Amino acid sequence: APSVNSNMSLWVLVVFGVVVSGDYVLDDSVGFGREFDGIGGLSGGGATSLLLPNYPPEQLSQILDYLFKPNFGASLQILKVEIGGDAQSTDGTESSHMHNANEENYQRGYEWMLMVEAKKRNPDIKLYGLSWTFPAWVGNGSGSPYKFPNLTAGYISKWILGAKKYYNLSIDYVGIWNERGYDSTYIKVLRKVLDDNGLQTTRIVAHDGSWDIAGDILKDPDLAKAVDIIGAHYPGTTSSSDAMQTGKKLWSSEDYSTFNDLTGGGCWARLLNQNYVNGHMTSTISWNLIASYYKGLPFYRDGLMTAVHPWTGHYDVESPIWGAAHTTQFTKPGWLYLKHGYGVGKFQKGGSYVTLVSPDKKNVTIIIETMSHDRSVCIRPRLQPYNVTNQSVTFQLKGSLAGLKSLHVWRTHHDFEGNSTTFFEQMKDIEVVDGKFTLSLDVNSIWTLSTTTGQHKGNYTKVPDPGPFPLPYHDKFDSYAEFSEAANFADQSGVFEIFDTQSSHSKVMRQVVLQRPITWCNDANQPISIIGNQSWQDVNVSVDAMVEKKTSVFVAARVAKGGCGVAGTKGFFLWLNSDGPFMVTSDLAGKNVLGHGDGHGKAGQWYTLSVHVLKNTAMAMINGAVVFHTNDFNASPNGWAAIGTASFDYAQFDDFAVNSSALLCSSPAVGQSVVMSSHATNKMWQLTGDGAIQLVNTSLCLDTNSFSSAGGLNVVTGECQPGSPNQTYLYEEEQGLVILKSQNKCLSIKDVPTSEHLSVELWPCNGDANQRWYIPRQPGLVTAALDEMYLAICTCGG
Repeated sequence: APSVNSNMSLWVLVVFGVVVSGDYVLDDSVGFGREFDGIGGLSGGGATSLLLPNYPPEQLSQILDYLFKPNFGASLQILKVEIGGDAQSTDGTESSHMHNANEENYQRGYEWMLMVEAKKRNPDIKLYGLSWTFPAWVGNGSGSPYKFPNLTAGYISKWILGAKKYYNLSIDYVGIWNERGYDSTYIKVLRKVLDDNGLQTTRIVAHDGSWDIAGDILKDPDLAKAVDIIGAHYPGTTSSSDAMQTGKKLWSSEDYSTFNDLTGGGCWARLLNQNYVNGHMTSTISWNLIASYYKGLPFYRDGLMTAVHPWTGHYDVESPIWGAAHTTQFTKPGWLYLKHGYGVGKFQKGGSYVTLVSPDKKNVTIIIETMSHDRSVCIRPRLQPYNVTNQSVTFQLKGSLAGLKSLHVWRTHHDFEGNSTTFFEQMKDIEVVDGKFTLSLDVNSIWTLSTTTGQHKGNYTKVPDPGPFPLPYHDKFDSYAEFSEAANFADQSGVFEIFDTQSSHSKVMRQVVLQRPITWCNDANQPISIIGNQSWQDVNVSVDAMVEKKTSVFVAARVAKGGCGVAGTKGFFLWLNSDGPFMVTSDLAGKNVLGHGDGHGKAGQWYTLSVHVLKNTAMAMINGAVVFHTNDFNASPNGWAAIGTASFDYAQFDDFAVNSSALLCSSPAVGQSVVMSSHATNKMWQLTGDGAIQLVNTSLCLDTNSFSSAGGLNVVTGECQPGSPNQTYLYEEEQGLVILKSQNKCLSIKDVPTSEHLSVELWPCNGDANQRWYIPRQPGLVTAALDEMYLAICTCGG
């Protein structure tokens, strides 16, 4: 059972200034509001769970528990997934179950695994599929999924039927086309095709964009029959009058999309209440479910939790997990909201509350949030100004609620000024006297008061340390199942899947998309899959490659961009064409040619392609022979490694390798700057018994020598002096803060991660991601939540 905080000061909060009281009625005798449909997370849109399947089984299971296990973590009630369509959909491409009209394959992609594992943990979880993109054949040459509605509806129905046939998964909801225009004829055809295939229980959500479809629903009775739920994205907690008039269920079918620090957690908590308070929305779904994709791709860490270190097994349980728990662990889909003004509303001094009652009327849950404006800003839309202050509120219980004697209490508090943030903490029960109880509410808190029991703050204590992408890296692709994806490769255009050649090369990676798909964003015309770390600078990348018929294959280093902007990425690219020529370019589009010549390329033959970059030196090799060299490469200072093709054609890749060509660093000495680095050699630290952070096998400790001009403290190396006020730190392991006790300042990453090293300084503690650290109990790497680099001292020479 969880521990209970009996600190009675919770109920009589001491506030400097005036405490304003407000009285609020909770009454079920006047009837009920709308039916609650659940809180969810979205995997896809796209490739947002890419790294997750690569985790060791133990850590993968733990992550899935935090997301889906009832009464443990987020305890999600809806899982929404992308129906892969072979094209870019934000952070990568997801493979379709039908690359062409004549084949079906339900072994591709990782969304099946996620849905199966979610159902294992919570058999009642609802499943929801939505397309961002479509294979080209669906449009039959038109470039639109609506031109031939029966073709598209059949394609979607097969995905739903395949889910049942191969995984025993029932898809509860299906959407139309993510954030793109809807077509009323297609929606009605989809409803008929679903029904004709025995899928009457799969309900249609339309149109995963704005509320504008509501006007057509009011005018078109057949469309109204086809659409079960109106789903809008990022509605800013409001719906439209037309949407309300339809009488349909209203959902925020995609929301949040915000960096998952404490402010992101505040955004999520505010949305979960106010989407109903302001907009009568009965479900809110987070994009994304879990941020499990490379740093440097769009919207990094915009998930309920973060899992970007599959090579070590490290993951981070972020604040939105516990924000969700305040609703999901105390309610279930099918519960009923009380009416506005009788259990749902806003407080006089800011914040909101909702009350839900179980269908049998035996249990009640009240969820309160008091998130301030600046500490709950979401990525979109613009949040209008408002104020929240500390306040005392009294609830008057009426109807069947009047007989309650006590309520269980759970609380989360986001502390932006000090170090007292608490997540999902059970407090002492509150007594209900004469149908009333009073709460003193502080700002930036979430409260749940409920008659239900069984809640837990789940916790796995032995989470492995984070660490950079492992180098050297080598993959021959022989260990994977056919049609799966190779670990850690992130397709950004096209689809690269495992293919059994039945030859000496055994299994290989094969680019399999043969026509430009119906896209969602400005996809590159060149299929490309990236891997590694966007901060890589000095690397050797090699791969064996073979064109099956006619195209060019490439290997690349320092690929700067991914996502919807990948078409414009810079990098160092070596291309070999099946007709013979090679080409070296500084861009994926192939417009900036650095060199070219005869590479003796032929279809059906294997070649080893290699690129080497070291500072401004760049070299390209074919079968070990240097074909291009320059000492003046400056088009892209850092980026991922990559492989790909010049067009949508078959090509095969094998024996991929990356090695570091990083420069060595100078010997440690007093007065050197302390930085975050991805390749420094002086990187092993230990926390001593007197609070010093000492470089292993040296007499050097973290020290400070002066104030910077902006008010922070410089961090440098100094000769270790036990008890020195400039070297004595307090490590708050739970919060990840490293505090210089004499100055009450926290170790902070100062720079945005765009350079080789990031500076480290001491700044006032605020709990943001740039102040969260992990110091191992034994000598090892000191890492930060904000970046995959590690604490080091390093002075690199040329």
